[in-house]
This record gives sequence, structure tokens and C-alpha cells, in this order.
Amino acid sequence: MTLEIETIPCLSDNYAFLVHDSATDATALFDAPESWPIQAMLERRGWRLTDVFITHHHADHIDGLADLVAAHAPRVIGAARDAHRLPALDLAVSPGETVDFAGHPVEVIDAKGHTSGHVAYYLADAGAAFTGDSLMALGCGRLFEGTAPEMWDSLMRLAALPDDTQICSGHEYTLSNARFALTIEPSNPALVQRMKHTEAARAAGTPTVPSTLALEKATNPFLRAGLDSMKAGLKMAGERDVEVFAHIRAAKDAF
Repeated sequence: MTLEIETIPCLSDNYAFLVHDSATDATALFDAPESWPIQAMLERRGWRLTDVFITHHHADHIDGLADLVAAHAPRVIGAARDAHRLPALDLAVSPGETVDFAGHPVEVIDAKGHTSGHVAYYLADAGAAFTGDSLMALGCGRLFEGTAPEMWDSLMRLAALPDDTQICSGHEYTLSNARFALTIEPSNPALVQRMKHTEAARAAGTPTVPSTLALEKATNPFLRAGLDSMKAGLKMAGERDVEVFAHIRAAKDAF
């Protein structure tokens, strides 16, 4: 494996991700919340920034981009449908397209819901999906611009990836998400165990991101909205999956 991933804490609770290809010395960045932690990691590792992939237009995912472009002149990739509100793009992409990074295909996945133009990126050769504020550790992004059906469809697209996929999401929200998830599925043993691991990790200052898709399927209430056991526990037996998801999302908004 020639690809290596670095998880970089930014701002108060954001994450950026660097992916380095040792064969070509190319390095891709996924989201740019602020420049200095990313620049520090590049310098520490001796890596050359060649590409930046942006998931969506929110400031806490792009505010570091200008400084990084000025310093490194990387290729900047983002959603064509959001180009009007993203920093200048060198490559505007659409869901279903594939971008080449150092000989590795990066699949663009429609991840709308949190915003109307949100995309995720799947780098199969690294076994990783960079999901921004769509699928998150024990959560999903708040529906600022999209609808519950849009987000549900986005989550199902991501859920179709291999179970061992690393879910590289945009925020350290796992502990608060776990507290909410336990109000939905208090008897889920995998969730109870994950809460213990999350509490220990955060007490030690250790990131809980990335997670894996298998772990999210076992514990994330938003991915589990279609399960009969979930519907029964919420007294929503017979309801459509998307209606159960919308109920859980509304409950999280009020949590």
C-alpha cells in the first residue's frame, strides 16, 4: 500500500485529512478548515501538497484554502453544482465522476442533505471515504439546505461501500452523538461499548475519527433507521425508512 492517511484536528472540533502517495510524492487534502495545522503536518512529514478536495461550502471546511493555495498551488477539486459559492476550482466535478489522484481513482458521491451541493469522496485504494458533514461518527449532518429524503438517500449510497471503509468525517462530535444515540437504542450492546471507548478516547485527547462503516452500521442510529428493531423501539413499526430517519433527525435537532 502506497497510501497513508493523516487525520488533522483543526479549529475547535473539525478534522482535515491528508492522503500521501509514497510512489509519486503526491499529497491530497480533504477539506481545509484552517491552514496552519495542515501546513504544520505537511512540514513535519515532508510532504508536497498537490490536490485539495472540498466536500461543501461551509466556512469551517474551506477557510484555510486560500493560504494553502498561495503556498503550494495545488489543484482544487469541488462540486460543479456548488462552484458559485466555493473558492476557485481547478476541477469542477459531479456525482458519479471519478478523479485521478496519483494514479488512484477518487469516486465522487452525491452526499446532499447537510447542504444542497455536498459531495463525498471514496478513495478505494486507501479504503477510505471522506464524508464531510454527511455521514459522521454516530451521526449525520444537520439538514441546513437539504431534505430528510435527500440525506437518507445520501446515507444509503455511503452505506453501500465496503464495510471496512474508513469513514473520515469532518467533526469530533462522537461523544455528544453517542449520548443521543443511547436515547434511541439504549439496549444496543455495540453502542454501549462504543460509548465506553469514546469516553476513554476523548479523556485521553485521542480522535474518534475515522471510524469504520461496519461500526457505523452497528451503532449509528441514522444508518439504522430502516431496521425493524429500530422501528419497533420507536413505536414506528410499518413506517417508511425515511420517515423513521426524519423522526430521529428531528429528535437530534432538539437534543
